[in-house]
Amino acid sequence: MRVTRRTFIGTTAAALAAPAVFGQTKPRVVVIGGGPGGATCARYLAKDSGGALDVTLVEPNARYTTCFFSNLYLGGFRDFDSLVHGYDGLAAAGVTIAATTAEGVDRDTRRVTLGSGDVLEYDRLVISPGIDFRDGSVPGWSLANAEVMPHAWKAGPQTKLLKSMVESMRQGGTFCMVAPPNPYRCPPGPYERVSMIAHLLTQTNPTARILILDPKDKYSKQALFEEGWQTHYPGMIEWLGPDMGGGAVEVRPATMEVVIDGEAEKVDVCNVIPAQIAGRIAEIAGLCDETGWVPVDPLSMASRVDAGVFVVGDASAQGDMPKSAFSANSQAKVAAMKIRGELTGSRVFPAKYTNTCWSLIAPKDGVKVGASYEPTPEKIASVESFISQPGEPAELRRATYEESLGWYQGITADIFG
Repeated sequence: MRVTRRTFIGTTAAALAAPAVFGQTKPRVVVIGGGPGGATCARYLAKDSGGALDVTLVEPNARYTTCFFSNLYLGGFRDFDSLVHGYDGLAAAGVTIAATTAEGVDRDTRRVTLGSGDVLEYDRLVISPGIDFRDGSVPGWSLANAEVMPHAWKAGPQTKLLKSMVESMRQGGTFCMVAPPNPYRCPPGPYERVSMIAHLLTQTNPTARILILDPKDKYSKQALFEEGWQTHYPGMIEWLGPDMGGGAVEVRPATMEVVIDGEAEKVDVCNVIPAQIAGRIAEIAGLCDETGWVPVDPLSMASRVDAGVFVVGDASAQGDMPKSAFSANSQAKVAAMKIRGELTGSRVFPAKYTNTCWSLIAPKDGVKVGASYEPTPEKIASVESFISQPGEPAELRRATYEESLGWYQGITADIFG
């Protein structure tokens, strides 16, 4: 029941059975999830093995919309289409694209059941499902309310919806963000989003107010964002941490209210970013621990409970690396190298990881944070880090922003080919 490139989706049952009759000549790697982690891993496995591996990517969407840089679309700095990428480059590298969902993983028999009803057998499995949301983490909110109070933390229609809501706000209205608890996808992301929405509102609705309700007492790049907000958007943005009621929040989508310490307040737009866990297929596969994330071996990104399964990107619980596209891309390359070594005998070099997260605060005012990492027995550990500093000259901030544009172009080419 092995599906090959010649007998993939749309073939007959007899054709699907043929590979089992005639034998499998190449080691088989199945990759679930076509984001920065999964797509990078699949492309590097196919490309670097020179065709020695049979690599299949399971991804239901024909095109991928990057969550990273979607905030710049909200702020009016990018077109939506610039965030959208296809999988032709992976196919050209020799990856089979399975345009369906993964519904089940049997680790004992090494089989993945697809939404199409087909089954893929694997010698190694890579799971990179990104995030899902933790039910009940924001009282009053569920996915059923996402059309009224969007999360926009999985890019696509939700991103467009949020922007249209902000653009339609009444003059002098209130935009409210319910920020997520740690850990979550893209630590600086909520605060860059606030910056971009503030920029948009200064152009169209300068008397509007932005309210951030945050369960955390501190957040990534806090000093940089607060300096930027005071410089570019004075008096517009109010941040309430847990000491001020930001951690005791209920939402009421039907009446467009937020309840802070028992007191209801009307808002015009509410962006609810819930607590997060690993994408559901990781739980189905029996890989998650009690935190909802997947513990992995820092040397290889292999699951701690199954050495034949690798988990890269946001779903992994690996240590010090943030849940970012850069991290996922870096982890995917380590996993691909390890898998290729195990299946083809190629050389495996010591694992090293890197990450940088850029944020745009205002036009040409970019900041960044990043680090290099190495595996220890316990975790992937930060060994050297850097961060932009308050008070930097405008020329440096502009150069940081331009650097981020080059990075986006480079990393999307590296991921999608």
